[in-house]
Amino acid sequence: MERTTVNPWAWSGEMGYSQGEVVTGRTRTLYCSGQAAMSGDGKPEHAGDMAAQLVLALDNLEAVLGEAGMTLADLVRLNVYTTDVDLLFQHYGVLAARLGAAGVAPTSTLLGVTRLALPELMIELEGTAVA
Repeated sequence: MERTTVNPWAWSGEMGYSQGEVVTGRTRTLYCSGQAAMSGDGKPEHAGDMAAQLVLALDNLEAVLGEAGMTLADLVRLNVYTTDVDLLFQHYGVLAARLGAAGVAPTSTLLGVTRLALPELMIELEGTAVA
């Protein structure tokens, strides 16, 4: 598999994401459902704590990737849904640092939503990985 980043403007790379990615060659694709701050037994965790919810959502995304034999480095798309965009930006460095450590800047969309599946949830991460 070969990945080619498409960034007509440098600013998006500086923010930790790419405008586009071309993936060629023989690949496996994993489409991940939205991952949130849910415990292993399906209970929401960290009500009211955006930073802790972001960390757990990332951990859960990594767990799904791991089950498929992939890592964050294989992400080509990451959709971020949040009930509070301004509060998320205060903790966005956590997400950027984890992606940066994996050496990846996937294409990304950030959406502010009225609510997520459970009212306690503040963030959900939906990814597509190619390996």
